[in-house]
Amino acid sequence: MLRRMDIVIPLFDGFEPLDAVGPYEVLAYVPDTTVRFVAAEPGLVQDVLGSLPVHVGTGYAEVERCDVLLVPGGGSFQTMVGDAAFLDWVRRIHAGTRFTTSVCTGSLVLGAAGLLNGLTATTHWDAAAQLESYGARYTAERVVRQDRVITSAGVSSGIDMALRLAALLSDETTAQAIQLYTEYDPQPPYRTGSVAKAPAEVLERAKSLWG
Repeated sequence: MLRRMDIVIPLFDGFEPLDAVGPYEVLAYVPDTTVRFVAAEPGLVQDVLGSLPVHVGTGYAEVERCDVLLVPGGGSFQTMVGDAAFLDWVRRIHAGTRFTTSVCTGSLVLGAAGLLNGLTATTHWDAAAQLESYGARYTAERVVRQDRVITSAGVSSGIDMALRLAALLSDETTAQAIQLYTEYDPQPPYRTGSVAKAPAEVLERAKSLWG
C-alpha cells in the first residue's frame, strides 16, 4: 500500500490565519497526502486576529517524523523562537523531512533553530533584519528554495509557496489544477503589495498594523 505523504503545520497562539490556512487549502488537494496541525498541547489554539480558534488534536511532541514541515508566522513566532524544546523538535523533524518550509515570520523560527545559517531566505518585509540576525541572507523574493528548505514572504505568499511545493510533491499539472480549482488568479485592486510599490503613507499605515 502506498504510504500517504505527511505534512505537518505547527500552530501556537497568535498564528496568522492565512499563513496556515492558505497552504493547507492548497496542499490538502495533493494526491495521497495528509495535512495535519499540531500544537504544544492538544486543544484550542487562537489566531492573532482573535476570532478563529482552531481545535488541534495532536501535540507536536507526538510527531517523530514527517515529509513536510510547514511553519507559519504571525505573533506566534515570538513564542516559538523562545521555546527551546520546540526548536529542538524542529531540528529533529528537519533532519528527516523531504522539505522544510515557512510562511512569513515562520522563517524566523527556522532561523532560530539554526536551519538558515548561510542560506538565502525570505520573510515578511518588516522582519528582514531579524532574519539576517540568524545568519540568513534576506531577499525580497516571494518564494525562495534552497535545496529542501523553502521560505516564503509575508502572509499571502504562502499560497504561492504551497503551489510550488505541490508541484514538487506531485507534478506541475496537479499543481496547476489545484490553482485552477481554487481559482487563485490574483488581480488586486491596488498596486501596493510590496514595499517597492507602496507610497510612504501606505508603508507607515502598514507598519501600524504589524504592531
